[in-house]
Amino acid sequence: MNEEYINLPLVKNQDQNRFELKVGDYTAFIDYKERSKKIWLIHTEAPEELKGKGAATAVIEKTLAYIEENDYKLIPLCPLVVAYLKRHTYWNRILEESIDPF
Repeated sequence: MNEEYINLPLVKNQDQNRFELKVGDYTAFIDYKERSKKIWLIHTEAPEELKGKGAATAVIEKTLAYIEENDYKLIPLCPLVVAYLKRHTYWNRILEESIDPF
């Protein structure tokens, strides 16, 4: 994660069902669905102003840490999250048991 994002807080916006990372005037986010201690990550997005600056990666990393710290299991549907998990297989430990590791 880029150093500029380390101290930025992850916000779990339950009204809009998304995890958010506010960077200045802009917000990168991941849409999610939650039920029975499982979280489905559906779509990751960063505004044009943050693209190529690591904001999407930062919100993914912070969201995965949140999932682990709060004893959830992950069901990744977002292609960007799936690609991240393929490169960082140590996160397989939080995958829902029915999901095959990548």
